[in-house]
Amino acid sequence: MSAATAPAPTSSGGGGARGFVYWWDKIGIFAVLLVLVLVMSFLADNFLTFDNGLNVARSVSINAILAAGMTMIIITAGIDLSVGSILAVAGVAGVLAHTAGMPVLVSVLAGLAAGALAGFVNGALIAWLALPAFIVTLGSMTYLRGTAYSLLNGQPLIANDLSYRGMGNGAVAAIPTPVVLMVLVYAFMWFLLERTTFSRHVYAVGGNPEAARLAGINVKSVLVKVYSIAGVTTGLAGLIFSARVLSAQPRAGEGYELDAIAAVVLGGTSLAGGRGRILGTLVGALIIGVLTNGLVLMNVPFFYQLVIKGVVIVLAIALDSLRRVGNS
Repeated sequence: MSAATAPAPTSSGGGGARGFVYWWDKIGIFAVLLVLVLVMSFLADNFLTFDNGLNVARSVSINAILAAGMTMIIITAGIDLSVGSILAVAGVAGVLAHTAGMPVLVSVLAGLAAGALAGFVNGALIAWLALPAFIVTLGSMTYLRGTAYSLLNGQPLIANDLSYRGMGNGAVAAIPTPVVLMVLVYAFMWFLLERTTFSRHVYAVGGNPEAARLAGINVKSVLVKVYSIAGVTTGLAGLIFSARVLSAQPRAGEGYELDAIAAVVLGGTSLAGGRGRILGTLVGALIIGVLTNGLVLMNVPFFYQLVIKGVVIVLAIALDSLRRVGNS
């Protein structure tokens, strides 16, 4: 059940929390982005320029791609705390393959395969052993980070061949390649979550897994597929990151899971599962990107940026709770 078809308040939604939920689901996230852009354009010099717009889009791309896969996971009422570590392992796999003499295409496939394998293992443990997603991905966050360190002996690995950098620093018709890849990922995810039978299974599993099972849906298979697909998108984000810095970094992606979850929740996907929209996640990622870019242009110290982003995450979770109260 998508956000568009989920039970919603009638007419204008009434008053109180229920009315807030109705209007927030309709226009809230877009209004927040618009207000934030207007505020930053007044407060930060050079914010409202074409070059800075491209800079924001480029900087948002990795988190947005991570959040795309996370959206599908959270719709199933799951969570993935290991996306930062999967990003690092995928980048390591891509650079290792490339420095071993493999063509760029093979290196990309190696990174995507590493992400898919990590996602598959997460999904298999959650689905087949009935383990909590929080516990499984907390563990995989640690062992995958350790894997990245061990593969590189704790040191960054430089990709000397400049052909590898195209995915992170190249451009297609003046549009940065990471932005083009982000658009393609969201087009694919929108089709997957809005136009396929699989999407109905994903929403059904997140809404009520027992009812989905009784309706004939293979819940375990859906969960494994969801985590595997998210692993592929996370692997792509890892390849973009490694291409941008032209190296594999064992510490890459540390803390990225919080930004991805914040983008998903800001975008209207419920942490309780069964409800969400992929385009809302894209807007949520843009809000975080615009906020970060504006704070940097205003020379706000990094530690204050962390405080502000933390407050945004807490507010996003509070809004999700308010939505659930309004829908109950």
